[in-house]
Amino acid sequence: MDYLRTLGSVAVSTLVQKSGLNLPFSLGSKLAQVEAHFTLYDATKRDDGSPVSVFEYEFGDTSRRATKLFAQNSLRKLRTTRHPDILKFMDAVESETTIYILTERVRPLSSVLPQYSSKNPQEREDWLLWGLHRISVALTFLNDQCLSTHGKLTPHSIFLSPSGEWKLGGFELLSNSKDEGAVLYTTGGLFPGSSSWAPPEVKKSGWSSLKDLDPASADSYALGLLLHSVFNPSHPSLLTAEPPHSPPPASSRGAIPAAIFPVFKKLLNPNPKGRLSAKAFLEIGMAESGFFSNNRLVIVCAGLDNFALASEAEKNQLLRTLKESASSFPPEFASYRVLPSLLSALEFGGASGASILPLVLQFGNNIGPEDYTKVILAPIIKLFASPDRGTRMALLEHLPEYVDKLDKKTVSDKIFSHLQLGFSDTVPLIREATVKSIILLAPKLSDRLLNNDLLRLLAKTQTDAEPSIRTNTCILIGRLGPTLGYNTKRKVLVPAFSRALKDSFIHARVAGLMAFMATIDCFEVSELASKVIPNMAFTLVDEEKLVRDQAFKALDLFVKKIEEYASSMPETAIINENPPGGPSPLPATLVDSAAGAAGSLAGWAISSLSKKIAMADLQAPINSAAGFAIDRSTSAPNPSSMSNNIGEISRPTFSKPTNSSQTLPGSYEPSKIQAMQLGARQATAKLAFGVLPNELADEIDEDKAWATPSSSSHLRSDTGHLATGHNPWGTDDLIDVNADEDDWSAFESAPVKTPAAAVEPIISSLSGGTGSSRMADRGSQISQATPKQLGNVAMSTQRAQSPALFSGGTKSPPDDLGWDAVDTWESPAEKVTPPSAYAPPSQAVVSKEEKALEMARRKEERRQRIALLKEQKKIAGKT
Repeated sequence: MDYLRTLGSVAVSTLVQKSGLNLPFSLGSKLAQVEAHFTLYDATKRDDGSPVSVFEYEFGDTSRRATKLFAQNSLRKLRTTRHPDILKFMDAVESETTIYILTERVRPLSSVLPQYSSKNPQEREDWLLWGLHRISVALTFLNDQCLSTHGKLTPHSIFLSPSGEWKLGGFELLSNSKDEGAVLYTTGGLFPGSSSWAPPEVKKSGWSSLKDLDPASADSYALGLLLHSVFNPSHPSLLTAEPPHSPPPASSRGAIPAAIFPVFKKLLNPNPKGRLSAKAFLEIGMAESGFFSNNRLVIVCAGLDNFALASEAEKNQLLRTLKESASSFPPEFASYRVLPSLLSALEFGGASGASILPLVLQFGNNIGPEDYTKVILAPIIKLFASPDRGTRMALLEHLPEYVDKLDKKTVSDKIFSHLQLGFSDTVPLIREATVKSIILLAPKLSDRLLNNDLLRLLAKTQTDAEPSIRTNTCILIGRLGPTLGYNTKRKVLVPAFSRALKDSFIHARVAGLMAFMATIDCFEVSELASKVIPNMAFTLVDEEKLVRDQAFKALDLFVKKIEEYASSMPETAIINENPPGGPSPLPATLVDSAAGAAGSLAGWAISSLSKKIAMADLQAPINSAAGFAIDRSTSAPNPSSMSNNIGEISRPTFSKPTNSSQTLPGSYEPSKIQAMQLGARQATAKLAFGVLPNELADEIDEDKAWATPSSSSHLRSDTGHLATGHNPWGTDDLIDVNADEDDWSAFESAPVKTPAAAVEPIISSLSGGTGSSRMADRGSQISQATPKQLGNVAMSTQRAQSPALFSGGTKSPPDDLGWDAVDTWESPAEKVTPPSAYAPPSQAVVSKEEKALEMARRKEERRQRIALLKEQKKIAGKT
C-alpha cells in the first residue's frame, strides 16, 4: 500500500511540474480518495517544513464538471469561516483543471473509527461523545452565527487533528439562504451520495425546500444519522427518512448510550419544525447531569482552555482529574492537546507549577525521541531560572525522569548556573534536594565544574546547620570519589570524610566511615596506612556503638587490603647483609602483647651490647686513658683539632691515619673497630681517633652522677648533678610525658639556635684542656663506671651514629609525621654545630622546670655531637 501511495505522489508531482504550477508545498503520501471528487494528501510546506494536508479537486474530465462548482464553494467558505472546531484553511492553488486546498494536518474520521473498535467500551464511548460534542459546537456556530446549512454532515466530512480533536470540513454544500445561487438549494441533488443523508422533507420536496426552513433542520437530521453510524458502524442505516417515517426502535440502539438514545430519536423527527436542533442537543448534553458535562475529555478540554482564568481550586481539580485519567486518554490527545496546554500554563509558574510539571513529564512519555528535546526539554530548562521554590523543588524531585535526555553541554551551560543557587537557599528542603540532585547531574558536568566549582559548594554544605544535609553531602562526595581527578581525590577525600567523622550527628559519622570504605580503591595502599587509618582510628572508641561497629568493619577492610599488598613486598630493602660483628637485627619472632614486646626489645638491646663487651677485646685495661676508645667510629673527630680560643668555634682538623695494621696499646683491633661501628661501610676507614672518647667519658660522668642513689632530690654540691634513686631521667619512664619537646620531636623540626646564655658553658667545655688530658680524665672516670652505665654509653653512641637502627631499619620515615622536612637520614655532613659541654646548675632543689631545662640541654648536646660527626665525615669524604 505504501508503495502505491508513493507511486501516486510521484505521478501527482510530475503532473504539477508539467502544468507549470508553483506549489507552496511538497506532496507526500495519499491518505484517502473521498466520493470520487477529492483526494487527501499529507504534505509539507516548502517555506518552514511544517506538516500540512492538501485536498486535491480534479475536474478536467467532462463528466466531473459539477465537481468544480463544489470545489470552488468549499474553497470560498473555508477562507471566510474561522472556528476552533472547523478545519483550518492555510493556502490554495487553482488552475483550470485542479484546485489544491492547503489545511492543517488532519486524518479522515473514516480511517480512524476502526481503530477504536478494539478499545475499552468506556474509553471508546468517552472519545466518541467528545468528538460529537466538538461537531455539535461547530454546527451550532454555522447554524446560529453564520445562518448557514452545512448540508453534508457525514463521517467523510469530519477530520481528526494531530491532537485527536474532531474538525468539521466538507464545505462543498455549505450555503446561506440569503446568498444568490447558493449551491445547496440549486445543485445539492447533484452531489454524489447526497440522498443517503437527505432529511424526509428533502426527499419529499427536493433540496430547494430547505431554503424556507430553519438552517439547522437538515443538519440536525444528519447529526442523528452521524451519531448512529459512529456508535454502530456495522448496523444498517435507519429508514426514518422513508415513509411511514417510524421512529427508531429500541433494538436499533446498539452501542448508543442509554442517556443519549431519547435525545437521538428527537434528532430524527420527520417533522422539521419539531426536530431537535444541534444547539438544543448541545445544551441538553452540557446540563449539570448531561452526557457531555460528565465526559472526562470534555471536562479536560474546557479546563485547559480556561486554565489561566480559573481559580486555584478549579486548577487543582483539573490537575487532579488529569492525574487520575492520564492513562485512559488517547495518546494523541495527551500528547498534542493536553501537553501543549500544560506547557503553556507552566510558563506562568505560580503555585500550580509544582503540580503541572509531573503531568508534563507523564504526558511527555508519548513524545518521540526526535521531538522530546524541542517539546518537553526546552520549556523545562527555562524553568530552572524560575524563582518560584515550588517549581524548583518539582524540577529537582522529578529530575530522574528527564535527566537521561539532557546532554552534557546543556547541563554545564544552562542548568548548573541556576542549580547552584540552591546550595545557599534559605529553605533547608531546597538545599537538601539540590545536594541529592548532583549525583544525577555529575556525569554530565564538565571536568572544571566537577573538580572545582562543585567541590567548593559541597565544602560549604558539609558545614550546614542541618545534620541531614551534612550527612547527604558526605554520601555524595563518597559516590563522586571515583569520578574525580587523580589529584583532586588526594586533596579532597580524606579531609572531607575526616570532617564527617568529627560531626556531632551520629549518622554523619557513620556516613564518613562508609564513604572511606566505598572509596577504598581511590587511595594508594600507602595512603591507607598513612592517612586513612590514622584519620579514622579514633572512631574505634566512639561513644555510639553504631559508629564503633562500622569503624571496626572499615578498619578490617583496610587492614586486609594492606596485608594483601604487604605480602607481595620484599622482606627487606637492604641490599647487602650486615658485616660480621655488626649490629644484631630485631627479633624475628612476633609478640602478641605489650609486655612481651617491651621485654623483647629490652632483651635485644642488652644482648647486643653484652655481645660486644664480652668479646676478647675487653681484656684490654679500660683504665688506660691514652688508648681508650670504646667502639668509636672512625669518623670521630680528633680532639687536637678543636679550637682553644674562648668564644670561638672553628672547623676541626683531622690527622691522617697510618696504614699499619698494628694495634695501639689498650685499644681495639682495627678489624673489630670496623665491625662494631654503624655505617662503617660508608665512612672512610682511615680516619684517626679523636674527640669521641672524651665525649663518651664526659657522658659517663654525667650519667654516673645522675644515677648515684640519694634520699633527696637535691643537687650534689661537688658536681652540681641531680641525685635520684632511679633511672637517669629521674622517673621510671625513658621519656618524660610532662616534657613533650623531649620526645621524638627533635626529628620533626629544624635545629634550634643555641641561646646566647648557653654559649659560654659550651665554649668553656670545648676549650677546657688538651685532648690527651681530657682523655686521661675520662679514662679514670670510665674505670669507675658500672656495666649499666657502660651500656648506656654504648647505646647513646650507637644511636648518635645510626638512628636508623633504632627506628626499625627503615630507609625513610612516614611522610605524614613530617620526617621529610628534616635531613636526619640524609647528607649527614650538611649541618655542623659544635657539641656543648655540660654546665651543671647551682645547688638547689630540683623543680619540674629545671628538670625540663636539663633534659633540653641533653637533647641539644646529642644533636650537636651528631652534627659534628656529620661534619667530620663530610671533610673526610673530600680528602
